[in-house]
Amino acid sequence: MQPWSVRDFHADDLDQVISVWQASRTDSVHPVYTLSEIIRTCSDDLAVVAVVRDEVIGAVTCMIQEDRAWILMLAQASAWRGQGLGSALLAGLERRLADQGIRRISALLPASETRVKAFRNSEYRFEEDLHYFERILPVQPQEMPPLTHLGGRILPRGLWDGLAGMQHEKELIEQRLILPLARPDLANSLGVVPPQAVVLFGPPGTGKTTFAKAVASRLDWPFVEVFPSRLAADPQGLAAALRQTFLDISGLDHVVVFIDEVEEIASARNGERASVLQGVTNELLKIIPAFREQPGGILICATNFIRSLDLAFLRHGRFDYVIPIGAPDAAARAAIWRRYIPGTATEVDIDLLAAASERFSPADIEFAARKTSQNAFEQAVLPCRQEQPEAELSTDAYLTAITETRATVTEATVKEFLEDIERIARI
Repeated sequence: MQPWSVRDFHADDLDQVISVWQASRTDSVHPVYTLSEIIRTCSDDLAVVAVVRDEVIGAVTCMIQEDRAWILMLAQASAWRGQGLGSALLAGLERRLADQGIRRISALLPASETRVKAFRNSEYRFEEDLHYFERILPVQPQEMPPLTHLGGRILPRGLWDGLAGMQHEKELIEQRLILPLARPDLANSLGVVPPQAVVLFGPPGTGKTTFAKAVASRLDWPFVEVFPSRLAADPQGLAAALRQTFLDISGLDHVVVFIDEVEEIASARNGERASVLQGVTNELLKIIPAFREQPGGILICATNFIRSLDLAFLRHGRFDYVIPIGAPDAAARAAIWRRYIPGTATEVDIDLLAAASERFSPADIEFAARKTSQNAFEQAVLPCRQEQPEAELSTDAYLTAITETRATVTEATVKEFLEDIERIARI
């Protein structure tokens, strides 16, 4: 006669069941089901335990879906393994499922799991031709209402890989921001503290907003953009609205918060009588340290005029990095041109276009490329244009569009940007 007895799970067994589950896990094997899922099945579905003198030495839990039961856990205390305990637990579970009319019982185990003897002894069939796929959605159901209220959203996957060019900036942001946030355990083991607030600065149109969205896409975190101009319409005032917004954001487990043109609410204070805007700056200076105390989020601020920001705003302890995002270099411009030139234009000299579009931002290149395509389209379909030479997407056509496009980044802007990198950048 076996020394244990098998019975239904009782609520006061929970602590012992968790202890047995933790002790029975195979080292370095990621469990298929989380502890929270196992706890839920104990109370909502069906669980059976084996006890010796009121001590839980084994447990099995399952989730019931229509006519099938999925076994989420079969755990045994180490001292009782190899004595038939697993088979006894499965038998006890099967009897209870049979009483409920359940005929199909399934179990999903990691490929490297070695403790499968109980299933084989209980005549469970092993299916070799099955593949397990898993994706964890970035937002919990209870987070959707506050996320919607904040105007936040889950951005499409792949935005990071879709960034054309800007290789230097991409590598810097991936190494400094994304990887420490994506692999916090490794970062912590090496003494790396994941960043929680950064500033992106540079000339207009160089892709700062695009980078912020791509970071959220790469991390698979919700993206919330804070618009100071919209908050200003709040009856309680901009400062109070800003405080309430970040209070709502604190309810999200993971989030990328983005404030564009942050100089609107963090401009340098002149020491004169406090203004409404200075009050907003003071509020933001209080908000950032509080935001940094909460793990699982990163604040990204962007500005075209970093020298106009309050010095206290940029100091160490508020922002981990102050990263320059400049106009794309020749290699980046070539990559951006390739993105917008149709595959049918096989004879276009991309390198020549990249050289001719110096100081062009990604938006400038897109405009020139689309203008060339539009001109070719109109020449092909409009009667008044058909007497002109046949439309084509040639190198000369793109060069003409370049000469007709005003670069967003001027030489003076480049000079100021390089000075700001020397004085202010922190990477």
